[in-house]
Amino acid sequence: MRVVVLGAGYAGIVVAGRLEDTLPEDVDLVVVDEHDYHLVQHELHRVIRRPGLADDVRVPLRDIFDRARVQQGRVSEVDQNDCVVEFADGRSLEYDVAAVCLGAETAYYGLPGVEEHSFPVKRLADAEAIRARFEGVLESGGTAVVGGAGLSGVQTAGELAAFARDADAGDSVDVVLLEQADRVAPSFPPKFQEAVREELLLENVDVRTGVTVTSATGDAVETADGSVPSDLFVWTGGIQGPDALGGERPSVRADLTADDHTVVVGDAARVVDAEGSAVPASAQTAVREARVAAANVASLVADRRDGDVRPRQRYTFESPGWLVSVGDGAVAQIGPSVVRGTAAKAAKVGVGVGYLANTGGVEDAVGLLREELGLGGRERDENAGGQAGPR
Repeated sequence: MRVVVLGAGYAGIVVAGRLEDTLPEDVDLVVVDEHDYHLVQHELHRVIRRPGLADDVRVPLRDIFDRARVQQGRVSEVDQNDCVVEFADGRSLEYDVAAVCLGAETAYYGLPGVEEHSFPVKRLADAEAIRARFEGVLESGGTAVVGGAGLSGVQTAGELAAFARDADAGDSVDVVLLEQADRVAPSFPPKFQEAVREELLLENVDVRTGVTVTSATGDAVETADGSVPSDLFVWTGGIQGPDALGGERPSVRADLTADDHTVVVGDAARVVDAEGSAVPASAQTAVREARVAAANVASLVADRRDGDVRPRQRYTFESPGWLVSVGDGAVAQIGPSVVRGTAAKAAKVGVGVGYLANTGGVEDAVGLLREELGLGGRERDENAGGQAGPR
């Protein structure tokens, strides 16, 4: 019998890690990902300003798993009827039970020119491409536009503004953040939203809410209210399902099962929890869903192998709080309390370091801690790659 975990993002590594401990030894456990590393997605924006951090946010899969067999390849299709994974290079892989943890892709909603003229923030190559374009803006002056003020857009805009300040280009470079809703971080509590907006303004980000992007060209972002000049356009305005699922995010109930041999976890799915509430797409949600998904995969395996029908666990969304970095600052909401400054930054770093340590990236965790808290002692040259100006 073979169990496949498709995707080694947040959900995938948690599901696979738990299955290593719970599946019978004769079950073939395979983790499939297009890369041979796990990407710490919530820190990706930092690579734009600090390219040396690329090694810290990339944890080799061989350092994470003990039992699971890793198969590298880009999944092009998941045939749930025949239980076959198709790869972009023509290979295929049969399975008995699958955990689909492929994450989400950037949605462009058919807006003319937006996909063609913008950069997403999904992969290391995206961060590197944004940095390369922004270095040109730093040299000659101009405007960087970020479309979408969810957490990814907030962090990217803050990082670009801090990059410009570090390069002594704050007077010649503008960073504009556009959001269709009337508040930044529109899916989050009001007190958190207000604190995030204040941090963005402190970083000298031009925040424009209630603005709808309609199209883009090579030198401007068009909105319902007029044209915004753009020398760099980063789009974080929405998500859609992975290409392997036809761009769809299938709806699953609280047990995360799509059928009797498939679970869909994390951003790849639209999840309705045990209380009937829609679950927001986020890293912390994916990790918590993955614990339920792993238990239910083990149940599906027991049912198919031995006819051992077990009750399936159900996921209920509960968030201990929210964290977001904004340039050199941060905002944290823990329960009803919202904090900024040093306390929020320490909380953000603590979560990142703890996460890396738990995935096996202990050395990477130490590097991240030193970088964020300014402890020094890093052997790499963080200015490698042509970073403009002092850090």
